[in-house]
Amino acid sequence: MIARAGAGPLRHLVVLRHAKSAWPAGVPDHERPLAPRGRRDAPAAGRALAEADLLPDLAVCSTAVRARQTWELASAQWVSPPPARLDARVYAADVPELSAVLHETPGEVGTLLLVGHNPGLEELVLHLAGDGLDDALDEVRLKFPTSAIAVLAWRGGTWRDLAPGTALLTDVIVARGKK
Repeated sequence: MIARAGAGPLRHLVVLRHAKSAWPAGVPDHERPLAPRGRRDAPAAGRALAEADLLPDLAVCSTAVRARQTWELASAQWVSPPPARLDARVYAADVPELSAVLHETPGEVGTLLLVGHNPGLEELVLHLAGDGLDDALDEVRLKFPTSAIAVLAWRGGTWRDLAPGTALLTDVIVARGKK
């Protein structure tokens, strides 16, 4: 059941997969930087969030270099970026680990941005979404590419109330910068 009405304020979870990364020889996965395309797409993701009026109150970001660079380039598009928390648990995380991170979100946060990696982010979106607008769920099932943004909405008293199938997937945006 989707919590569309009832107890608590409307909350948004904005899930951003890191932008396209490079694969330099000899560099550990955690240290891989953004590729040139990723350096173009990450700012486009920030602009897309601003245009959709989805600027977060808080960001939680993987500690991986490519995720941190995505966050830095995206948030640089905003007049006043929110606080960000780097969390090592988001790197290579599965749904239970990501859910634990989300459940720690302070109650005053209405919109949370989670910047991380696949397959965990795609699985999280599908796990939380009980329904989706238009063909949003099918889009995520088909592919959740780099620089993809998924927007989940639900009503709940706290972030601990975010449970499987309780959110509505309202939008999927794939941000692409110009060459």
